[in-house]
Amino acid sequence: SFKTQIMRSLLHLALLPSLVVAFVPLIGPLNPLVKEMLIPNPSITVQSQGLSSSSVSSSTSLNLTPDGSSSPPNLTNLKKKRLMSFERYLEVECWSQPELKALEPVLSSVATACVQISKMVSRAQTDDIYGAAMDSSGRILDSNIQGETQQKLDVVCNEIMLRAFCSASGNVAAVASEEEDEARPCKAVMDSDGVEFSEGEYVAVFDPIDGSKNIDSSLPVGTIFGIYKYKDLPPAGVGTFLQRGSNLVASGYCLYSATTVLVLTMGKGVDGFTLDPDRRQFLRTHEDMRVPDSGPLICMNEGNYREYNGAVQHYLKQVKQRGVSDGKGGFTKAQGRYVGALVADAHNVLINGGIYGYPGTRENPNGKIRLMYESNPMGMIMEQAGGAASTGKEKILEVEPTEIHQRVPTFLGSPLNIMELDECFKYIG
Repeated sequence: SFKTQIMRSLLHLALLPSLVVAFVPLIGPLNPLVKEMLIPNPSITVQSQGLSSSSVSSSTSLNLTPDGSSSPPNLTNLKKKRLMSFERYLEVECWSQPELKALEPVLSSVATACVQISKMVSRAQTDDIYGAAMDSSGRILDSNIQGETQQKLDVVCNEIMLRAFCSASGNVAAVASEEEDEARPCKAVMDSDGVEFSEGEYVAVFDPIDGSKNIDSSLPVGTIFGIYKYKDLPPAGVGTFLQRGSNLVASGYCLYSATTVLVLTMGKGVDGFTLDPDRRQFLRTHEDMRVPDSGPLICMNEGNYREYNGAVQHYLKQVKQRGVSDGKGGFTKAQGRYVGALVADAHNVLINGGIYGYPGTRENPNGKIRLMYESNPMGMIMEQAGGAASTGKEKILEVEPTEIHQRVPTFLGSPLNIMELDECFKYIG
């Protein structure tokens, strides 16, 4: 019968490894990959009505049922790597840099906020935190200071980050968010009128959810933050935020993607931490991150090619025709990559080498990347990892800010890639 023929075929498949082993002396040694496919280690157990056949026993078994389905593999024996926790890392770093001791609770609070945001991003489509933000009457909120329609997730994540910085032992005096018109003292954020609230020695800037539009397509998004030393007397004003990026004492970002990654610099190199979904804590998985001297990745929106100035057009045309210089007299084929979220694209460049760019266009000569919330923190991270950050005409970290929501053309990446781009600006303008 047809059923009998199927069961015979399954039995033959179960006996195939034994037949192969028997004929190895006759046909010679097997290719390792073929051997792995034909002679697997796990036992194969065929179960049906009155028929059972098994191969050599093993600690893991794959059970095939008459309908062709299989039981899931046993994952309970997987071992965790012995990795340093983010909390322990902060202890060590703040011990080696005592002047930053006050940042320990602040950065620990930010890490907790990133865990919360990671969870919310993964649930945005299934929970009621998706789509445009609305007021209590159901009307869509006004656009933010950037002229962008605020998403529900933007509003929620902004509140999480505000409280993460301001509730951390009072060590942060004021905060400035990409989502808000003006900087705010932490006393106002915590609504502590009439309540004792200490004035901290730091101010923080952040973009709570970079690339939030990517959530529509389940693509990566991120959070960016930077911390400056407080330089004005209370109360905190805009002036205390208008500092060069070279004055940053710490910068970081969280990437919410296949894994959630927290990357941080406190002025002495860059380290990366991956969120353990079981422990719900960050563990150091990328120690002393270094961007390659040159790389093949070109992370720019080439759909705007005709809108870019001559220097950027020349650079893109050059790397497409001859490739990217490897610094040894040769060239590597360029690879276009563009996700549309600064954190995701810059992280890709940090790991694999290349260049991320958001140039100015005819319509927006200064581009769309915010100097205080995005360019400076990401520029500090890239430089601390051995890379470079440029506007095409000067170092990003040396730009003197004139307003809190200022935008600048932004290029981040491997030093050789950035050098070639800067040369295009130098000779072409």
